[in-house]
Amino acid sequence: MRVALIQTSLKWENPEGNRRHFSHLIHTLDGDVDLIVLPEMFTTGFTMNPGQIPVEEAERTLDWMRENANRAGSALAGSLIFQEAGQYFNRLVFMFPDGKYEYYDKRHTFTLAGEDKVYQSGNKRKTVRFMGLTFSLQICYDLRFPVWSRNTVDYDVLLYVANWPHTRISAWDTLLRARAIENMSYVLGVNRVGSDDNGLRYPGHSAVYDALGERLVFSDREEILYATLDKESVEQARTTLKFLQDRDAFTLES
Repeated sequence: MRVALIQTSLKWENPEGNRRHFSHLIHTLDGDVDLIVLPEMFTTGFTMNPGQIPVEEAERTLDWMRENANRAGSALAGSLIFQEAGQYFNRLVFMFPDGKYEYYDKRHTFTLAGEDKVYQSGNKRKTVRFMGLTFSLQICYDLRFPVWSRNTVDYDVLLYVANWPHTRISAWDTLLRARAIENMSYVLGVNRVGSDDNGLRYPGHSAVYDALGERLVFSDREEILYATLDKESVEQARTTLKFLQDRDAFTLES
């Protein structure tokens, strides 16, 4: 499976402008791609003002994702603001090429920025199957909590989308690799670049790690990164080094 990680700046609280920008970038993809991954809150930036965004923008973005996934013949993943039953969610949508989708609501809302006071925390882990690979969906701050991502279901890929700032980027780099090693899975981490209206600077550092923690791609500038995921390489690593067989058994509670 060939994946494209789109590492770019975001227009603050401007869904239409961001959709146009990503449409252009998707149009410029180099060759055939099976999965396209966008950053966290890719239509707005990491805003704590969801009430400033019209509720209808979520459906418009879903329609946009559906259209672009179909046109590219690829799955398309990224998180956006979603309102449901009077509550806001930071929701990671995994759109399949046929227009169907599955989603994950961010479990660990970022208390340092007050995300917990604005967005409802999700309470379910989520995996999706695509082209023979099983993906575990995660968002930004979830990266700091290894129990939540613990590979008890033999997924093949941990997928993180983020707005992770420059001041703590060393933690992002370290934890992405740690998650790959401890779970013996690929890890895809897609961060943004540029600055937002809160004065935060984002350095990118999007990356892909293999099941042994070797870094396959990395970038600290605005660009599209490409990587190939191979299920056989994950299975070979797990067969040769049977570390997951010794993992602890436990049950997660909400």
